Amino acid sequence: MSFSGKILDWYHKNKRTLPWRKSTDPYKIWLSEIILQQTRVAQGTPYYLRFVETFPTVDDLANAEEEQVLKLWQGLGYYSRARNLHAAAKMVVDEYNGKFPDNYKKLLTLKGVGDYTASAISSICFNEPHAVVDGNVYRVLSRYYGIDIPINSTEGIKYFKALAQKVMDPDNTRDYNQGIMEFGAIQCSPKKPLCLHCPLNDSCVALEKGLVHQLPVKLKKTKVSNRYFNYLIPIYKGTNGKKYTRLQQRKGKGIWQNLWEFPLIESKSSLEIKDILLKSNEIYGDLDINDIHIYNDTDIVHKLSHQHLYTKFWIVDVNTDFDHKISVEKLSEFPVPVLIADFIKAFKF
Repeated sequence: MSFSGKILDWYHKNKRTLPWRKSTDPYKIWLSEIILQQTRVAQGTPYYLRFVETFPTVDDLANAEEEQVLKLWQGLGYYSRARNLHAAAKMVVDEYNGKFPDNYKKLLTLKGVGDYTASAISSICFNEPHAVVDGNVYRVLSRYYGIDIPINSTEGIKYFKALAQKVMDPDNTRDYNQGIMEFGAIQCSPKKPLCLHCPLNDSCVALEKGLVHQLPVKLKKTKVSNRYFNYLIPIYKGTNGKKYTRLQQRKGKGIWQNLWEFPLIESKSSLEIKDILLKSNEIYGDLDINDIHIYNDTDIVHKLSHQHLYTKFWIVDVNTDFDHKISVEKLSEFPVPVLIADFIKAFKF
């Protein structure tokens, strides 16, 4: 049996029951693929179900407010995916009259859709012969054929795409593409592959040469930078007994674009109370501050792909009313980074 034949046979026996596999609707397949980029299936599935429930059609998603989309996305990270998702939905409505493009080339015109996503949608929905290449596929092919070309190099990207195209089943691309991705996720997993019971173990080069845990090869990641965040959370108790605080929206092209956060002082190193007392005027000016105290003595380290955020939360009790205040009961309505969401959940306002 050929490589593709074994993959298909394995898939038909072992595939997981996943909600998007019940459909060939390109909207739902696209939604699942965008959500599952850089996200595990177990984590992404509830988000997919919430998106489908909230936005049953691409028109519903296109007509939504960006903040609603970001709030629904909250916790998945890589928020540019959510903004691109929203932008692409608008493109489908405005440029394609609400009907998803039905081929690979047109799918590539959508915001946030690259080779992998276009290949997945076109093959699953329209059975076009375009091979998918994601992390799972890289792993399966590099191990099975014993290829040590770095998968994140220009040469590697071209090589593996050509190889994936060569070995796929052109008559059943829909199942084959899903099959090889599933195979990589379950059978040929990163750390504990099930080599003993693998249908490919009689001809896998990596298994034969003892290279299973050395493949695939990746070039070293970009150097991680450290940033120091100090959030100054104002708390004011109004005459009505309610507590109020303040959020501000992040702008620009950096991390967390258009998400909300507490007033922030970024520094070059971890700050102490004496530093905060001096810098608090930068944010609050002449506001009557009763007390400032630290919530967490040790920096909370929030790790992003190329940045580590060393974060302290400072509680600022104020005696006077201030502009742009938000009732603490309404904090849950704003799309915020996970770092902020975790603090809101833990802190007893």
